[in-house]
Amino acid sequence: MSKSDDQIKFLNGKRKSNRLRRFGIIAVIVLAVLAIIAGGGIFYVKKALAPVDKTSAKQVTINIPNGTSSAEISQMLEDKGVINNASVFRYYAKYKNESNFKAGTYLFSPSMSTEEIIQSLNTGKNQSAAFQITVPEGWWVKDIAHRIAENTNLNEKDILSKMQDRNYIKKHYMKDYPFLTDDILNKKIKYPLEGYLYPATYRFQEKDPSLDAIVKAMLNKTQEVLNKYQKQINNNQLGSVHKILTMASLLEGEAQNINDLKKISGVFYNRLDKGMPLQTDPTIAYAKQKHLYRTTYKDLDIKSPYNTYKNKGMPVGPINNPGEEAIKAVLWPIKSDDLYFFARPNGEVIFTKTLKEHDAVVKKYGHEWDKVKS
Repeated sequence: MSKSDDQIKFLNGKRKSNRLRRFGIIAVIVLAVLAIIAGGGIFYVKKALAPVDKTSAKQVTINIPNGTSSAEISQMLEDKGVINNASVFRYYAKYKNESNFKAGTYLFSPSMSTEEIIQSLNTGKNQSAAFQITVPEGWWVKDIAHRIAENTNLNEKDILSKMQDRNYIKKHYMKDYPFLTDDILNKKIKYPLEGYLYPATYRFQEKDPSLDAIVKAMLNKTQEVLNKYQKQINNNQLGSVHKILTMASLLEGEAQNINDLKKISGVFYNRLDKGMPLQTDPTIAYAKQKHLYRTTYKDLDIKSPYNTYKNKGMPVGPINNPGEEAIKAVLWPIKSDDLYFFARPNGEVIFTKTLKEHDAVVKKYGHEWDKVKS
């Protein structure tokens, strides 16, 4: 029995519809795979361009002869442990149109960022530096004093004494740096310049630079970074550079990932708006002046203007020296309804809206910290 024209049209339409459906499913799968590949590629590139070791104080001398290609220079940097991946570094420099590298003898460090390395190679500024010091993000003044003393003829106790001497700081630094306001002279503050010594790698032509030279180099860098965001700083609800750097130091102490920094910033703003204590563990460690991997209930009892469990609002001042990403997180927080967060030892940060949800997270993952030595 032959099929009618309507039946044939119906069957043909059904076959076409099935083909389109199958094509649509295949297209979705292909797009999903491409998205995964792209996401993985972005993660790979970011990892390749990150500093090899942010906390490294190691200095690496690299001699670049005349006529050395950018590919050869990139490979030299990778071989010396200054960068993670020569190919990614080279293509990134080319993409940024900054591959006109200069010959010379350089001092590099695994703690340097890709941008710092490229800038040095383009300008030749860090050639034959007699002295170099690296300050990682989140370091305390006393950590910085220890590193300075380790690498110079300066005495650590003398450095810390000057860092607590308000008259000395007022006389030597405050006149030249307007962002150093009377806020830092509060007697409750442990070290007036805490939060203002920008974390970076600093190079000096003299073999034994003075403490003033080192501190002023750090303050100059702080001024440079703050100038980039002056408009946002002026419009920020916290109202002052001192409070912005204080908030940035809290974020620096809590997270490493830029996205988490911005989310935690949003949580802190929510808590401030509701009049809740910030309850951030790094303030307890700073109050005790002891680096803690785990905060106990007993630690929370410490009487200190830095204790954000007992005192509402912001602590009296910064609790470390934050980097640019933490400052940006204060100025551009990710808004949400979250009021709580829990950081796992593996680096994951879990955000919740209610105390009940937060307690459930702590119950599930809190035991992980038992394995971390304090």
